[in-house]
Amino acid sequence: MKLFVKSFALLAAFIAGIATAQPARFLEGTHYETIAKPVRTADPNKIEVTEVFWYGCPHCYAFEPLIDNWLKKLPADVAFVRSPGMWNPMMNTHAKILYVEQALGTFEKTHQLVFDTIQGRVAGPRNLLDKPDDIKAFFVAQGVDPAKFDAAWGSFAVATEVKKAEARMKDYGVSGVPCLIVNGKYRTCGRDGIGEAKAHDEMLQVVDFLVAKERAAAKK
Repeated sequence: MKLFVKSFALLAAFIAGIATAQPARFLEGTHYETIAKPVRTADPNKIEVTEVFWYGCPHCYAFEPLIDNWLKKLPADVAFVRSPGMWNPMMNTHAKILYVEQALGTFEKTHQLVFDTIQGRVAGPRNLLDKPDDIKAFFVAQGVDPAKFDAAWGSFAVATEVKKAEARMKDYGVSGVPCLIVNGKYRTCGRDGIGEAKAHDEMLQVVDFLVAKERAAAKK
């Protein structure tokens, strides 16, 4: 009996050793990068996943259905945030659209339609929604009161959110979109290269891996 117990213990140790020796599926510097200076998250009690995107980016547009499916299974301890990427005037305008949607409470109704419109996936001439008058007409067509749109578009609150998002993007070290940030600590993006996943579905797998990593670290 003692021999059996000893043999079982040795076998268990051997198997554990093999498991320990197995390399991590996703590697720092290959699939993701650690952000040099962690960026504060909105809720320290949640593992925050932030998508840095641009309404004018076709890759972000293609990524959106995968994000939507991923969100359907979002764990209770994970918070998802959308943050606009900005490095030219058009992107700044599109970032403002996001925060106007949130201010007006139309995000659930208009988010995908903004994407569809800018990407030329709706009937009629393509509308880049890069001019205030065109943007206002878009929102009014969705039932928004013109005066309420004007108030939101010119509000200090929306302007502040745009500035905060621009600063956050720089702190994340993002230079392309789409890009996903996990808990303000890790970055994985949708192009080939160091710290960048090669496919959109792999990006989400990397995020799940990093979320699990953060969850395990919090329990120590």
